[in-house]
Amino acid sequence: MELRHLRYFAAVAETCHFGRAAERLHLAQPALSHAIRQLEDELGVALLSRTTRQVQVTPAGRFFLAEAQRILDAVEAGARGARRIADGRRGLARIGFTGTAALSHLPQVARALQHRLPEVELEVHADLLTGEQCEQLRDGTLDIGVLRPPVTGGDLDLHVIETEPLVLAVPADHRLAVEPVVAMSDLRAEAFVTYPASYSVVNEAVLRSCRDAGFTPHREHEAAGTAVLLALVAGGLGVGVVPASARALPLAGVVFRDLSGAATVQLALAWHRERASALVPAVLDALGELFPVEVPVSGRTR
Repeated sequence: MELRHLRYFAAVAETCHFGRAAERLHLAQPALSHAIRQLEDELGVALLSRTTRQVQVTPAGRFFLAEAQRILDAVEAGARGARRIADGRRGLARIGFTGTAALSHLPQVARALQHRLPEVELEVHADLLTGEQCEQLRDGTLDIGVLRPPVTGGDLDLHVIETEPLVLAVPADHRLAVEPVVAMSDLRAEAFVTYPASYSVVNEAVLRSCRDAGFTPHREHEAAGTAVLLALVAGGLGVGVVPASARALPLAGVVFRDLSGAATVQLALAWHRERASALVPAVLDALGELFPVEVPVSGRTR
């Protein structure tokens, strides 16, 4: 039994006429009659009752018609699904976000994908440092990263979507909390709460800003993520220098102040040049509503 037998039988059963069914199938009527007889012989039952004037579906035929239609519908659905996966319109998009990027950009990204690619499921990996995202892009556990350049190696493509300043987070009762703008040099004597040293682009920017201001920061505590960092600041354990998007995470006891003399940090979309699936160009194209994203061609950006 082949799928064509099911299609042929469904056409005859729906029309109750071999001639009209043959026209619908673009098939010669004798060939259609022969295929139906083959199907009945294989099943060992009569699916159709034939007279010189009419064709009727037998009780067994009505049951088999329902099953045949279910099978044909499932095959068509499978074919459509395979095509959607192949052209990036269906599947699982695993996207990593560094630090505060989940707060500032995840809602926009989620809405854009829901609107443009409703059959793509979003899997979020939040609070990943740039180095962690690069490793996961390379080992295939992430499809796209929202991270902070620079990155090492030449196997990742990047598209910068934002440049943001660093700002100061201080306890609400700190002496600098009353200042509208704080100079980096004013932090010379302060204890710092920082991100872990390895892979942190923000830490490098903070260290560079402090050195430009003539001092090396005293790193009193480390925090695995922005929420913990701000909680330690609220507890009076030090000050933090964080991306401006951290303002989206308000916390009682913490005050944010603009910094003069501080570096900026970038935010970029990243994907693996060689391992990018068909889903990646489709997601990047969907995100073009938010950011002017260049879709990779042969693994590269244009």
